[in-house]
Amino acid sequence: MDPDPETPICSAKGCRAAAVWVLAWNNPKLHTPERRKTWLACEEHREHLSQFLGVRGFLKDVVRLEEWKAPEGA
Repeated sequence: MDPDPETPICSAKGCRAAAVWVLAWNNPKLHTPERRKTWLACEEHREHLSQFLGVRGFLKDVVRLEEWKAPEGA
């Protein structure tokens, strides 16, 4: 069963589950320090995606989707 088209889905490859988390990240070689890119994660993939970004030094914040407020100008 596919999620509602209005429901944000997990960014993990092949996952169609509803997103629960926002992973805010930044690649310092490409982005200004205040810039935040985002990936969405379901419960199952939050840790894996966080580790992927974390080992590269990109992960800046992990916030529940309902609490996420995009930075101004984003």
